Amino acid sequence: MNNDARLYASATQRNREPILEVLTQVLPPSGNILEIASGTGEHAVYFAPRLSPRQWQPSDPNPQLRASIAAWTAQSTIDNLDPPLDLDVTAPTWPVDKPITAIVNINMIHISPWSACLGLMAGARRILPLGGILYLYGPYKQGGEHTAPSNAAFDESLRAQNPEWGIRDLEEVVAAAKAQELALVDTYQMPANNLSVVFKYF
Repeated sequence: MNNDARLYASATQRNREPILEVLTQVLPPSGNILEIASGTGEHAVYFAPRLSPRQWQPSDPNPQLRASIAAWTAQSTIDNLDPPLDLDVTAPTWPVDKPITAIVNINMIHISPWSACLGLMAGARRILPLGGILYLYGPYKQGGEHTAPSNAAFDESLRAQNPEWGIRDLEEVVAAAKAQELALVDTYQMPANNLSVVFKYF
């Protein structure tokens, strides 16, 4: 694939190391890890070799982003990174044909409608085994309040782009997860006023 298909997201360079540090602690030691809304694919090619022997399965509903993921993969020599799936998180079924031990979702739920968060939780319940992990990363409100002025400004800019977008209340996300039998097991403070949020399917 032509290298021109590779896209770049500046945030990836800033957050990939802190995220990896948490993933090494919370992911199962082996198995297939499904990344939902993989975006450019930069996280996938960074995480996969560093999380071996786990197998990394990227996905994205956007064909341009899937092309970017495939292009990044083609430029690598990673043997535990699968081709990207065309996966819409809100769909009632996901095109996943192998057992998944954990789901990773980075910076999605604030730049998508609330239905995407609900779809993520429902899909996690469908495909995770008992004890399976759902990992989320991004900015959150807590107790209905932004955790930093920069997050409030970011939220305003998101809602200006699309009124269905916006930084979510952590408590509402936890409630949506609980409705699908996903229990909050840990949160980690991350750089730039973000959180890592870890759920387990019981």
